[in-house]
This record gives sequence, C-alpha cells and structure tokens, in this order.
Amino acid sequence: MRIDIALDAMGSDKSPEPEIRGAVLAARHLPVQVHLIGPETRLRKMLAQHMRSTNHRHLPIKIVHASEWISMEDKAAAAVRSKRDSTMRVGLKMVREGRVAGFVTAGNTGAAMATAKMVLGTLPGVDRPALAAVLPTVAGRPSVLLDVGANVDCKAQHLVQFAMMGSMYASHVLKIEQPRVGLLSIGEEETKGNDLTRETFPLLRQQPLNFIGNVEGRDIYNGSADVIVCDGFVGNVALKTSEGIVKLVRESLRESLGATLSSQVGALLARKAFLNFKKRLDYSEYGGAPLLGLRGVCIVGHGSSNDRAILNGIRVAAEFAQTGLNAHLEHEFTLHPPAPATHTGLPVQ
Repeated sequence: MRIDIALDAMGSDKSPEPEIRGAVLAARHLPVQVHLIGPETRLRKMLAQHMRSTNHRHLPIKIVHASEWISMEDKAAAAVRSKRDSTMRVGLKMVREGRVAGFVTAGNTGAAMATAKMVLGTLPGVDRPALAAVLPTVAGRPSVLLDVGANVDCKAQHLVQFAMMGSMYASHVLKIEQPRVGLLSIGEEETKGNDLTRETFPLLRQQPLNFIGNVEGRDIYNGSADVIVCDGFVGNVALKTSEGIVKLVRESLRESLGATLSSQVGALLARKAFLNFKKRLDYSEYGGAPLLGLRGVCIVGHGSSNDRAILNGIRVAAEFAQTGLNAHLEHEFTLHPPAPATHTGLPVQ
C-alpha cells in the first residue's frame, strides 16, 4: 500500500531538478506516491522530459500547482505572511487535511518552521518544534542531535521538551531501546556550562528519561549518547562544523589515495573502501531532519540536497508517518508534562 508524500519541488538551491529526479527515484524504489508541488506547467514539462529519458513513463507521481515559493534569500517571517500560495503552505495544508502523510522540503529552514507551526500547529505540551538531525557514530548506530537550527534562543523548558521528543524519536523511529539522553555542554560536571545548560540539567533529571548528564562536543560522534540536546544556535554550529570537517577529511583522503596507490588492484580496493566511508558520512544518506512536535510530519533537508537526499527525505517522511510517533508524543506529554523552568542561581563557571 502506497504512502502519499508531498514534496516541495522549489526548495533546494538547484530546484526543481534534484526534486524531480529524487521524486522519480522514490516512486521507483519506495512504496510511495509523490505529490510534486510547484508551478505546474514548468514541472510537468521537466518531469515528462526526465521520464522519457529514463524510460519510466508511468510512475506514481502527481503534480500539485503552487504559484509561489520561498527562496533562501527571503526573510522567513515576511515571506510566510505574503506568499500565501507558496509550495510550503500548499504542501503543509495537504498534510493538515489528511491528503498526504508527510511533507518534505529542502528549502528555507526558518520559513519551513514558521509555516509548519502556523498551518499544522504544535502538539499539546510542545511550545516549539525542534529540528532533529540523525548522525553517524563510531559505535555503529546513529545518534539524534536537536535542536539544529529551528530555535536559536531557548529556555530550559524548551530543552526539556526537545529531550523528550528526541528520546521518543530514537525509540520509535530508530528502534533504540532506552535511548541515553545527554545535555551538550562544555564539561561533564553538573555545574559546568552557561545559565541555560545549568538550569536545564536538574529539570532533565526529573523527567522519565534515561538521562546520563552532560556530554561534550567530542561525544556527538563517539556513541556515548543516543540523543544530544542543545539550543538551535549551538546545534546548527555543531552541524555545519561537522559538515565542513567531513568534506575536509573526504577530500584529503581522496588526494592521499590518488597519490599513493599505483597498482590497479590496490586502487580498486581503495576505491571501494573510500565509497563505503563516503556513504557512511554523506548527509544525503540521512535525507533530512524531522521537525518534531508538530501535528503532522514535516522533513527539512539540506539546501544543497541532490536527488539521493530527496529520495531519502521522502523515505524518512514515510517511515515517520508509519510509526505513529505523534500519537506517542502526545500521550507522553500528557502523562509527563515538562516541569516549568526555574532559575538555579548557580554561579557561572
């Protein structure tokens, strides 16, 4: 049985080409029906050309017209208010009306956050949705970092909500039993960090979570925590820094292998190892970050998403929808509402 997923065809830096190619890949390889949202005439022409060139004339792809879209240069708040027929608003309305199970965009993160909150609304007990990134670790299983950019300025109760949502996501979507939750700080001791982390620490300890205390930046990828919580400013810096390091290591490794390998057999073995390494660290394999805490499924991808990233974004949206995670989140917040934040009065370290 196919799952209907709406895709913003005008979101990425090079739209709509990656979106169209990714939609075709998803329609071929996943049990989904993709609803491409954007200027109908333009999309229909490009889709027909692509399907002819790949000999795939009959795929479960529909085009839904939207006359406007929000670019990366647009001011998010103003664009959300003024562009009432944007691809984001049209797609999220489809989610709200139950016509599709989820929405995927590689567009402006701020606009996606604002539009999703306005159109879908948040779950009871959730003040702010959080953007959750799934990252690889040396332990071989993924970890969840949130928030990675939806909320730059946060209060302690927001981080508590992020922790609860991240733990539920790790449990129900990533199938991690009793996920370990860590608070990103500058030291393991409870008194280390800034006002926000020191106020959040005792609140997390009061929640029904497998809270392991503070973790540091090096712990993001070593597998010592399954869920790592921070505000969107810190999370976004950590994520973008990680992307830069991955690119540096990948290019350095490529140059070193090319300079040192002379035999054909050695080159082939090295190429296989390099491709495995690249796949493990490639953001396109993870598809996008879910906005947790909404009354519906919304996945936000990287602006530079290629067709494979779009394919995986659609896969993540379908998997998220199938888990029924939102119902579990709503139940959990009803049973265990986050405690209100109070100032701890701890001295700055």
